[in-house]
Amino acid sequence: MILTVTLNTALDITYRVPALRPHASHRVTEVTERPGGKGLNVARVLAALGHDVTVTGFAGGTTGGVVREGLTGVPGVTDALVPVAGATRRTIAVVDERTGDTTQLNEPGPAVAPAEWNAFQEAYEDLLAGVAAVALCGSLPPGVPVGAYAGLVRVARAAGVPVLLDTSGEPLRRGLAARPDLIKPNADELAELTGSHEPQRAAQAARRRGARSVIASLGPEGLLAVTPEGRWRAAPPAHVRGNPTGAGDSAVAGLLSGLVEHLPWPDRLARAVALSAATVLAPVAGEFDRAAYEELLGHGVAVTAEAGAA
Repeated sequence: MILTVTLNTALDITYRVPALRPHASHRVTEVTERPGGKGLNVARVLAALGHDVTVTGFAGGTTGGVVREGLTGVPGVTDALVPVAGATRRTIAVVDERTGDTTQLNEPGPAVAPAEWNAFQEAYEDLLAGVAAVALCGSLPPGVPVGAYAGLVRVARAAGVPVLLDTSGEPLRRGLAARPDLIKPNADELAELTGSHEPQRAAQAARRRGARSVIASLGPEGLLAVTPEGRWRAAPPAHVRGNPTGAGDSAVAGLLSGLVEHLPWPDRLARAVALSAATVLAPVAGEFDRAAYEELLGHGVAVTAEAGAA
């Protein structure tokens, strides 16, 4: 089983409009709602790949109830979310059908009380028993300590569970000190973390700060991997237009599934890039175009080794 942690879960709402114009009223042509937050998106993709997944984090209020109800219909996903008094946030994605661009609006999330945070930590320790890997994903809701991920990484490492950390800013900076097995920042997050805008140099700096392996998302250019086993770049054959919401989460699912299946790094990276591109072609986060994924995985992703020692 794989465990995903989403401390700031969300109800993802996607609006599609013919054309998005500032300062104008819009007629929405289609609305979809899904349980969201990075870890829940990762979990749905993992389940679609055939893995059993348990999700934990926080859920509260009417919105939290809708999120939990939505999870009941996802085969392979077990709900272990911890209740809070505050209301789970909503995230709004507005897709411009004319251009394919997406505008994202993210609420901050509920305030988590100290007793609620303590209850989560106890539940998390219990859930680690028998887990093959854990993914710690996304932003922190108000009230959760900024060093929360560092503590969760240490607990997982003490239990012998590999940890993937996918966050940004100060939570990522502090989390690195706990030595996660893998981090997956995008290029901007990696530059903010290290001060370097050259991805390979920045990835090396992140490894020196504690990450065992660094997989940097380079947007349409794919992924850069800097690991103890070597360095690789993986890229789709062409730029894919569509809704990029959740594409990074699908890449995390690809990396995590490859880890627990003990795939070599080039195969993990090819899977991650294929899933990410296929998610751009899907209507909402946490889903991917199966036919496009299989085609890309078969012969559409280029994985090349980079020179230099890891």
